[in-house]
Amino acid sequence: MKGNPAVIDYLNMLIGGELAARDQYLIHSRMYEDWGLPKIYERIDHEMQEEAAHADAIIRRVLFLEGTPNMNREDINVGTDVVSCLKADLALEYHVREKLAKGIKLCEENGDFISRDMLRQQLSDTEEDHTYWLEKQLGLIEKVGLQNYIQSQM
Repeated sequence: MKGNPAVIDYLNMLIGGELAARDQYLIHSRMYEDWGLPKIYERIDHEMQEEAAHADAIIRRVLFLEGTPNMNREDINVGTDVVSCLKADLALEYHVREKLAKGIKLCEENGDFISRDMLRQQLSDTEEDHTYWLEKQLGLIEKVGLQNYIQSQM
């Protein structure tokens, strides 16, 4: 099915954000594992897998719309400690959230309601799961202190 070129172009741009999120979560999860923090490793590894699934869904949609997926990812920001990793991931989620919202509007304006619904689900994951969890972790660090937080992740 031939899709709208503007929608295909936008979906291709979104692939880059999802791939960046996947790769940033990948490196951060492995850093947490190396630092001996298995609880946060498991959560961030799970987030990495969800971002890969988001990218896969968009890639499949672009192919269905007879487009060619663009696999160039956006730049990533690798943290150097627990707090900078969490802050970098949260900033990336805010960035992805903004782009998803614009994509939803574009799809609706162009009558591509299937792509819109796919992006709505990804926006829900971004806001209600990823972003919320990251904000909660940074809040916990403020409330209980970094050392207590780190100890809780062992």
